[in-house]
Amino acid sequence: MRRATTRGPRLLVAVLMLAIVATASLGSFASSGGAAATDPANTAPPTIAGTPREGETLTADPGTWTGAQPITYAYEWQRCNANGASCAAISGATAKTYVLTKADAGVTVRVKVTATDSAGAASATSVPTAVVASAAPATGCPSGTGTAAVKDVSPPARLVIDQYQVTPTTVTRSTDSVTARFHVVDTCGHAVEGALVYVTGVPYNQFSIAPEQATGSDGWAQLEMRRLSGFPAARRQQLLVLFARARKPGEKLLAGIATRRLVSTPVSLSS
Repeated sequence: MRRATTRGPRLLVAVLMLAIVATASLGSFASSGGAAATDPANTAPPTIAGTPREGETLTADPGTWTGAQPITYAYEWQRCNANGASCAAISGATAKTYVLTKADAGVTVRVKVTATDSAGAASATSVPTAVVASAAPATGCPSGTGTAAVKDVSPPARLVIDQYQVTPTTVTRSTDSVTARFHVVDTCGHAVEGALVYVTGVPYNQFSIAPEQATGSDGWAQLEMRRLSGFPAARRQQLLVLFARARKPGEKLLAGIATRRLVSTPVSLSS
């Protein structure tokens, strides 16, 4: 009598179980896109572009990363000491760009980049910038060269009367009028257009006081003064002293960017 065998059914069960396991593995492989996702890995550190000076804008480059795509990046700007150590996050500075402030002058700045993919996140930090320089002091003068409009000049700049001309060059007893021309610049060297110029003789009552005149595009203003009964001011007068002022319209006479100057021209009473 032959013994019954269970080898066939057992073998069939084992084959079916292997098929189930293989199918599950293939499904898991397919659903993961062919490989299991991993945390991002930094292969080149973040960098910072821009000039390290107060008021300038720095821009972060996240560096190079590997990981499951897409990878997103978050930024954290940090203020460090002059040696690039003891860093602390700058409040609110989480964009790709950062504008350096007065608080950054004299220290260094880094950027920390956090990369995130479907598996997780990782961070890397740039090297520090050079020590941040303070902003250049404001001059109050407009930029560029050539003539400046007086409205564009502000403190700490001031107006300057740098040249003058008086006609006639020598004032005599027969002189009926005097023409005075004044050239106005700012403290940055621009000729100034639109400055109001005033002039009077010292002491008063020698020549009339002309209305203020505005400087032209060449920076010059011309004023005419007529002889009055007070000239000459002395029997041996040798100089006609003139007080000149240049100012910005709308400002107080003794404030703002106004300037004042005493000039003189020869007097010959024997002529």
